[in-house]
Amino acid sequence: MSKMSSVYGEPKDSYSAQLKTKSTILTIWFIFLTVVCLLPIYILLINSTHSHAEIATGLKMLPGSHFMTNFKEVNSNADFKLAYNAFHGYKNSLFITVCSTALTVFFSALTAYGMHVYDFKLKDISYTVVLLVMMIPMQVTSAGFVSFMADLHLTNTYWPLILPAVAAPAVVYFMRSYMQSSFSLAIVEAARIDGCSEFRTFVSIAIPMMKPAIAVQAIFAFIASWNNFYTPNMILISVKLKQKTLPMMVSALQASDKLTDLGAIYFAIALSIIPIIIAYVFLSKFIIAGVALGGVKE
Repeated sequence: MSKMSSVYGEPKDSYSAQLKTKSTILTIWFIFLTVVCLLPIYILLINSTHSHAEIATGLKMLPGSHFMTNFKEVNSNADFKLAYNAFHGYKNSLFITVCSTALTVFFSALTAYGMHVYDFKLKDISYTVVLLVMMIPMQVTSAGFVSFMADLHLTNTYWPLILPAVAAPAVVYFMRSYMQSSFSLAIVEAARIDGCSEFRTFVSIAIPMMKPAIAVQAIFAFIASWNNFYTPNMILISVKLKQKTLPMMVSALQASDKLTDLGAIYFAIALSIIPIIIAYVFLSKFIIAGVALGGVKE
């Protein structure tokens, strides 16, 4: 019996050792990726607490003592005021981001709901078109988009940065995949039997059931809109500083020849990423859930 145990025990011990080795390798790899991803943000935050002279001497890994000095420099220096204003930047970026995020998640959920619940002749073709549009990069259509907005006299306004958020094919794809895996059509039929209207069924039943998917896509849409520099830079051409978004102000800081105080510049850039850090810290569980939901196959 002991001989048989040793014979059958060897493969088990070998498998356990292989599993432990793989787990160790994966753990080291994920720690390495985490450090690589977080290191630039850490250096940015650390540099925002150092003076220009300290940053010029080399890489710093520990916080400095010039945090308030950089804060005063950003808010009192005349050259900084010409390129950067945190209050107006936050106000404009938040307005655009909140409005576009709300439109993205609501209308994408509505479109996905229609494709999932209703049967019509062009259903499959419509979904194929959504997938095709998802593969077209913004840069391909940017020239035509700017020309069209100019013809409508909408340049230097926020409308071209908000209204196109209604059409978000990637979000529609995600929402439809989620509904196919976890939204039963029997619920819709029961609501119809009870006399519930179609739109009320969507608002009162579908949206609450889609909360996980909506929360995840709201986070991603918020981050994408907040970091968006390409489209605002094409549309907001001749606006004043108080009408520009925060990414545009940060770009102006980096491009200016008059602003050489690296500590103050790092501080201004650090202010711009605070909402993104908050979103990832407090809503990371939804992001992880979104990765799992995104892997659902049709």
